[in-house]
Amino acid sequence: MPHTKHILRLIGRREFVDFPELNLNGMEAKIDTGAYTSSLHCESIDVVEENGNKVLYFSLEQDQRIPHRFENFSVKKIKNSFGEMEERYVIKTPVKIGRKKILSSISLSNRDSMRYPVLIGRRILKGRFLIDVNILHTGGISIQKLKHLINPKKA
Repeated sequence: MPHTKHILRLIGRREFVDFPELNLNGMEAKIDTGAYTSSLHCESIDVVEENGNKVLYFSLEQDQRIPHRFENFSVKKIKNSFGEMEERYVIKTPVKIGRKKILSSISLSNRDSMRYPVLIGRRILKGRFLIDVNILHTGGISIQKLKHLINPKKA
């Protein structure tokens, strides 16, 4: 097995994730290794000019009264679920999956037609997680702990 700088953790095809800076906790996310970037459902997205700088405001379904404000953001072309390229706003914010907190690029999109409000792509996953599509909501159990649970005499 190749050496990684991270302790590998096992996750399932769906996990609960937190976005600490956005005050979002326990959001059910689809783990999607076919997607490169991760995505978060937003209700409204606006860019306004303040003091000569562009500022991104967006609202989340959970709390539309208080928009989130980001001065540092980018616009990227991202392939949507239909295989079409679209421009999306991308923010950097920590994502917590189990015990791991990862500063991540997250695209903002309307995911109303999707089953899950959050999609976690392979960019966050690579070198940190192994995915077992047969299981759900592991919370990111460490591979070392898993080995011990499976075969306690060898661990």
